Amino acid sequence: MTHIAIRPLVRGDLPRVAHLVDANAMFPSDMLEGMTAAYFGGEGDTQRWIVAERDGQVEAVAYTVPEPLTEGTWNTLLICVDPASHGQAIGTALMRHIEDELRADRARVLLVETSGTPDFGRTRGFYDMLGYDREARIRDYYSAGDDKIIFRKALI
Repeated sequence: MTHIAIRPLVRGDLPRVAHLVDANAMFPSDMLEGMTAAYFGGEGDTQRWIVAERDGQVEAVAYTVPEPLTEGTWNTLLICVDPASHGQAIGTALMRHIEDELRADRARVLLVETSGTPDFGRTRGFYDMLGYDREARIRDYYSAGDDKIIFRKALI
């Protein structure tokens, strides 16, 4: 396997990131422009957008923000990998990078939220494999029958 480079998102990455978001059915990709506006406006300390690149191609993206009204708690709101690259440790590399960066900044806790439906079983297994604790379930959060599962990892 070739080297995976993790770097900050740049504006030129947005078309590829939109493709990844669409390919993983995360949310409407036309929301990306608004979601990244503050980041590209210089608020990189309050939100982090990173991409994983292999052979010059963006293979994955992650978006992490601090939780309001907390001390050192962050939430990874988006992580997606090109479906053709699933199972190749790219998502693991992204999550480890996020954890390491946040530890260096003295963050205490990292949260990740996902759906409780059977379609997201592999996603939940991914966070289990990375050592996250299943901290909470909010029933019928996204819609009737679609629970929110909150994973937590202590960083210190």
